Amino acid sequence: MKATTRRRLAWIAGSVAVAWLGFLGFVDWAMHQPPETFGHVMAHMPMPAYFLFPFETMWNQARRGHINPGDQAPDFAVKTLETRTPVQLASLWTSQPVVLVFGSYT
Repeated sequence: MKATTRRRLAWIAGSVAVAWLGFLGFVDWAMHQPPETFGHVMAHMPMPAYFLFPFETMWNQARRGHINPGDQAPDFAVKTLETRTPVQLASLWTSQPVVLVFGSYT
């Protein structure tokens, strides 16, 4: 193989590697954003892109959080199912114990 061909192949391989790392950085940034932003970014992501990077590993690291058993839950607001009005978690635990259950009952 000629030296110029090797240089061109090395340049192409380097360019692809830099583009892939940039793409990984963009996806990592998106995973650390609020769910609305992340959903908007991923809605425009082509399906083959999911196979080009370790999506599940990156997702687990980005969303694992920093809460340990026994820690106080962070304050957040959710809309009620009945009236769709926001309820702040902190307003509930001042008067009574609150148990958070994340899951499906279907």
